[in-house]
Order: sequence, then structure tokens, then C-alpha cells
Amino acid sequence: MLGEVVWEYLIPEELRAFNNPGFDVTAVPGGNVLFVLPRYGVYEVDRQGNTVWSFIDEKVSHDVDRLPNGNTLIAWGGGDGHDDPQVREISPSGETVWAWYARDHYSDSSFSKIERDGWTHTNSAQRLPNGNTLIGLRNFHIVVEVEPDGSVVNTVGSGLLVNPHGSKFLKNGNVLVINQFAMAALEIRPATNKVVWTSRAVSMDNVKPLRDADRLPNGNTILTGSTKILEMTSEGEVVWKLVLKDQRYRDQDASLLGFYSSERIGTP
Repeated sequence: MLGEVVWEYLIPEELRAFNNPGFDVTAVPGGNVLFVLPRYGVYEVDRQGNTVWSFIDEKVSHDVDRLPNGNTLIAWGGGDGHDDPQVREISPSGETVWAWYARDHYSDSSFSKIERDGWTHTNSAQRLPNGNTLIGLRNFHIVVEVEPDGSVVNTVGSGLLVNPHGSKFLKNGNVLVINQFAMAALEIRPATNKVVWTSRAVSMDNVKPLRDADRLPNGNTILTGSTKILEMTSEGEVVWKLVLKDQRYRDQDASLLGFYSSERIGTP
């Protein structure tokens, strides 16, 4: 919380070409760290830096989660095509035990010709307590909730989002998601598709792009931009921040630099 580095893992030299534009990283039970290298694969390392599990595939995208059953949920949006799954659940042995295909639901003319770093460029996937999966389809500008059989049961953010990132299902049933066009996090009530909270009260100037948001147990929200990580209250007061000193990214490569995601661990 003081900004001091207490542990670090340096990506091996041969893999550093795959750490842009950023990657998801999360602590897993037991203390290991799970992360994804877009367009390369997923790694789990222990605190000594040893690789204890990996899954290599050039179409993995930005998001990875370890599920309670020991499997790993991976977003598959790195240059995805119409015949690719957008999300896969992978067993410890590397077998695909569940997959979701956007083609089964979005093959009409309004979606079929989209192409921007892939067809859907899916960049987030979260398994929900009810067994459904929340999926962020960046190029479609929506977040969807799908049942285990693949059926789409909720569409969130239609008409509200441009380039959504980091969608999260909250305990109150709402969805927290980054709207990159507005450089803000939005909390959306799925039943009405209405915004019930936004982070616009806090300026995120010079931290483009805004990449990630997490709701903390105390009700505050962590926002991750390229040069800053902020904790803000629901009223918009910044109560903690971590800043990359003397860094401002302005050129065409700005979206590839700086912080990508963050996660508060070890505290209430």
C-alpha cells in the first residue's frame, strides 16, 4: 500500500514480445500467480518464479481466471475468427471441457463483417455464481451473459459502450465495465440496461487508455490507467493512488505502455 515492491516476476526475455498490449494477472489459492500473454499462452508461476503450469495457444486474449473446480477460464479473442471459440474452460491437463462460440448467436449481417484485431476481440470472461459466464465482446460493444449450453440470457451495455474492457459481475447483480470511449468505468443494471454509477467524477487525464476496474469489499473502486492506479469512493473521492513517476504516454504506442490491470490482494 506504500508503493514498495515486495515481490516481482520478470517475464523471460523470449516471451517479452507478448506482454503488449498488457495482460491479466491474478493471485490464485496457494499463493501462485496466474497470467496471460496475449497471442501466446497462459502461465502459472510460484513465488520463486518457477513455472508450475502453462497452456500455449496463439489466440488467447487478455483475461484468465482459475475456477474453483481447478480448471482455467480463458478469453480467446486474439485474432479470433468466425470458427473460433471466444471463451474456453481448460482442465489442468490442457483439455477443453467447455467452450462458447459467438458464431452460434451473431452470424447475421450486422456482425459478420466486423474485423478489428479479430472478429469479436473478446477481452474478458468471468464464471458467475449461478454457473453462467459473463463475456466482454469488445468489437460488438456489448457484454453478454451466457448459460452453460451457450444460450445468451442477458445483453448488457448495448448503446452505452464503446470498446468495453474488464467487465465484472458485482454482488448486487450489476455489471462493472470500462467504457473506453468515455474513459470511465460504468456500473450497469442488466435488467434495465441503465447506468447507475460512473467514475467520471475523477479525472483520468494523461492515463489513456483506461483498462481495468474492480469493486472492493469496502465499496470503493480500483481504476487502472496507463500511468495511474486509483482507489475512489462511490462519491468520487480518491483515497489511494499509485503513480508511474515522470511518465506520460502520448504517441501512437501509448496504448501499449504502462499499467494494464491491477488487483487488491491480502487486505479487506
